[in-house]
Amino acid sequence: MRGTNPSPAGGGWSTGGRPGGGHSQLDCIRWSLRTEGGAGVRAAHESYPPTRPPPAQRRRRAPSLFGGGIRRLGVTFWFIASLNVSAGSAQEALRPYTVVGDAIPVSLTGAQGDAARGRTIVVNRQVGLCLLCHSGPFPEERFQGTLAPDLKGAGARWSEGQLRLRIVDAARLNADTIMPPYYRVDGLQRVAPAFRGKPVLTAEQIEDVVAFLETLRD
Repeated sequence: MRGTNPSPAGGGWSTGGRPGGGHSQLDCIRWSLRTEGGAGVRAAHESYPPTRPPPAQRRRRAPSLFGGGIRRLGVTFWFIASLNVSAGSAQEALRPYTVVGDAIPVSLTGAQGDAARGRTIVVNRQVGLCLLCHSGPFPEERFQGTLAPDLKGAGARWSEGQLRLRIVDAARLNADTIMPPYYRVDGLQRVAPAFRGKPVLTAEQIEDVVAFLETLRD
């Protein structure tokens, strides 16, 4: 009879046949299945803590708009947009220059660059990108590259014209170099449509970087 069945755990059934205190949620569900069918299961679920929805109500959460691959994709778009600021300012026709031996002896702009601006370009990871491969006397920059020569002493190792050619198009000196051409727009591979026909740096920026590298003599 209902209300008189003892429980396996010895806690007894409460009046009306419902499990008394000390019984687990599993005991409640077993009792519900025997006495009230699916309605009993639903009633038992109502006692679940509100912070933990019943199994029947749990659903696989949709991926967050800001999680996983979407977050990584957003970072990629941010990086491309950052580069586009530099590339967008570089929509000028390439200025002619003459290579003499292993150097471009004459300024691309006909004027001396600004060393302070040049340093800013070199350490900026969205404009010059130099520290992805190079290291140098930049104590404030924690992560620096190890794939290319240290920029320390660059002004003592190379002349102004030699530095200029290495930045403009290092492949003229070494066809296998990993140094990108900063002032060339032809013969490149896998260039995004937004950047086609645009050099990485403007002529003015090239001269600023040259002016800065010339100061690195120690």
